[in-house]
Amino acid sequence: MSETTENLKQLPLGDWHRGLGARMVPFAGYEMPVQYEGVMAEHLWTRTEAGLFDVSHMGQVQLTGEGAADALERITPGNLSALAAGKIRYTLLLAQDGGILDDLMVTNTGHNLYLVVNGATKHDDIAYMRDRLPDHVTLNHLEDAALLALQGPKASAALAKLDIQPLQAGWPVPTDLYFMEAGPFLWNDIPLGISRSGYTGEDGFEISVPAEHAVALANALTDLEEVRPIGLGARDSLRLEAGLPLYGHDMGPELLPVEANLNFALSKARREEGNFAGAERVLAQYPDKATKKRVGLFVDGRQPIREGAAVVDDAGATIGNVTSGGFSPTLQRPIAMAYVPMALSETGTAVTIEQRGKKIACTVADMPFVPHNYHRKPKL
Repeated sequence: MSETTENLKQLPLGDWHRGLGARMVPFAGYEMPVQYEGVMAEHLWTRTEAGLFDVSHMGQVQLTGEGAADALERITPGNLSALAAGKIRYTLLLAQDGGILDDLMVTNTGHNLYLVVNGATKHDDIAYMRDRLPDHVTLNHLEDAALLALQGPKASAALAKLDIQPLQAGWPVPTDLYFMEAGPFLWNDIPLGISRSGYTGEDGFEISVPAEHAVALANALTDLEEVRPIGLGARDSLRLEAGLPLYGHDMGPELLPVEANLNFALSKARREEGNFAGAERVLAQYPDKATKKRVGLFVDGRQPIREGAAVVDDAGATIGNVTSGGFSPTLQRPIAMAYVPMALSETGTAVTIEQRGKKIACTVADMPFVPHNYHRKPKL
């Protein structure tokens, strides 16, 4: 192992990935699989079948104690105290000035709050929460748990074959969950926490499993004909097509929620209360008073544009920046996300990107680029 990888942490499934021929790369302090048979093939497989992603680098956290949701609301703009048992909410961890420290999923398990935070920021997130939460709220970092994501239109059919049972009689089986619902389950007497969620835009599940049982679960899933292991490369191209921002690229502490085009994360009740970190600064931009905004871009031609490329005006001055970009396997064309002045943020607006001295014409596009296929609960 080279000096570059000597100090990397190992996933519970590290040897399993290498045994399948995965190409391993450093990511978020871990050695992780970037691809098995190729990004394009893995991407398209997930869009049509079911892909299994190892996301064990993510931080899994439990908050317990009376008023844990109210306490967490002081540093997030989500309406967490109203979150019903078994429901999940996407929210943002905000610095005291309103800057985005991370995005996260919060589940009310009925007994505590279960949080999933980004792998690259999890230790900083945990330190920040411990510093800001009251002493009677206990934070437990679930370091002995792995996290797998089963994603794709056949994910539900595949999961149904494993005979996973609810922890208590009368509760739904995993495939009866709707998008942004979760529950506790048992598989071969192994406890699993399963949510109907993911970051590909497809239907799917995220499965928290004790690390010592991760290989058995991964084998059981990939033994199914509709399931293949998928690497980080396709995970990134899938989330880009889905218009989903990646922390550290499309979001960061220098950005506010409205600028990041995340108005939906600012719940009405919390906007009215205005008692979350950085609320005055954040709400001063709501709903459309920011000077810049994250948008999607269709790129003319076949050359992909990459993170760091500049958005320029007619005189060649830099007025924005590309934060994610690549070739869309589904659409067979380059797409990107960028921050542009609010005046250029309307769909259909022409913008110019400069990359390596070359000017590339682009058009502001609606996101998601590829429609989401979440299994949503029917509206009554």
